[in-house]
Amino acid sequence: MQIRRLAPSDASAFQSLRLASLQECPSAFSSSYEEECDTPLSTIEAHMAPDSGRNRFGAFDGAELVGIVGVGRESAPKLRHKGFVRGMVVAPAWRNKGVGRQLLAHALAFADAMPGLRQVTLTLTAGNAAALALYESMGFRIFGHEPRALCVDGVFYDDVYMLRDVGAG
Repeated sequence: MQIRRLAPSDASAFQSLRLASLQECPSAFSSSYEEECDTPLSTIEAHMAPDSGRNRFGAFDGAELVGIVGVGRESAPKLRHKGFVRGMVVAPAWRNKGVGRQLLAHALAFADAMPGLRQVTLTLTAGNAAALALYESMGFRIFGHEPRALCVDGVFYDDVYMLRDVGAG
């Protein structure tokens, strides 16, 4: 398994995995398949440019992209001490094989190296026991719970908010 920063040339593979995930588990994301399916590849390529300010990493089995995660920091001066992990996805065939742990470890190492960053947050859908266990094992702790955070096809889902101090791995 190779973990590396995604480049514009990975845009098609990224979009395929992202769209499949949005369809498979719509309650795990605040975005939807319908919102993202018509996003031009040129937009995704621009988001993956080294100077875009976006940091997305991929797990590759050979040439196949099997997992993705994003990590970044808030841009406002009073918020720049806060980072975030977003959009974590592992393809179904690769779950429970350590891919998510490797991706998250890579993202957190990247965050830990950001000057001035003090904490990293993430959000997950309540009831996702596997994700919760992974995040807790990597130093995250729950700091909040939002009832009815998402509504998917008339069904409400709660969100759980987690925080990890930088360097707490």
